[in-house]
Amino acid sequence: MNLVLMILAAVVVAFLLAVLVVKFVPLKMRWLVSLLLLGATVFLAYKIYKGIMEPINFNKDKKVRYAKVIKNLKLIRDAEVKYKEVKGTYTSNKDSLLNFIQNGKLALTETNNIEEKVDRGGGIFVTVSKKVVDTIGYEPVLKYFEGKDYKNMFDVPGTDKQFELAISRVEKVAGLEVPVFEAKVSKTPILKGMNPSLIKQELEALESDQIKGPFVSVGSLTEVTTGGNWPPFYDKGEAVAKED
Repeated sequence: MNLVLMILAAVVVAFLLAVLVVKFVPLKMRWLVSLLLLGATVFLAYKIYKGIMEPINFNKDKKVRYAKVIKNLKLIRDAEVKYKEVKGTYTSNKDSLLNFIQNGKLALTETNNIEEKVDRGGGIFVTVSKKVVDTIGYEPVLKYFEGKDYKNMFDVPGTDKQFELAISRVEKVAGLEVPVFEAKVSKTPILKGMNPSLIKQELEALESDQIKGPFVSVGSLTEVTTGGNWPPFYDKGEAVAKED
């Protein structure tokens, strides 16, 4: 809208200047006025170009920044999921989660079907099949984080902030509560140094192809999910090439 108004204003001003030049500027001075108008035209063209390119560059830059943030959120999510496999719940203690990655172990299981006879009464026996899960060994949790910078996963890239980490319980069905977790950070420090008006718009984003709301987050304290609030674009490896 601002860009459209700027163009309209420029057209009106140019028309008025042309009228003034024709009516009031002496012929021998018109070269100077023409020079000034040329300079004004160049300046206006620059402002229009900047107005067009600024939101385009903003979108490119924010995706680069968000992609790095989401990479760490995915690490936190993966660690929490493994932690719950072993402990039966999530944790909000960052040191505990790091220690779990470095020293925790996951059980390796094997499922077998066994048949046994069940007495139905009256001398009637039937053969039923049951699944039996046996633990056949253990593997280190660290195996799933090799080559990943999990030690710095709580740091928000490009900022001096850390992700907020919280846990709770949510009623999934009547009478059944299940553990949930959430890791999040405000978009504001991630977008620091960018156009304030575009940042304000970004904090209010609601479109399906945007990260909705003022936070970048994974998990939820109000619903049962381990998903993030970012669009699928960031999960397809298509987001943005890494900056040098």
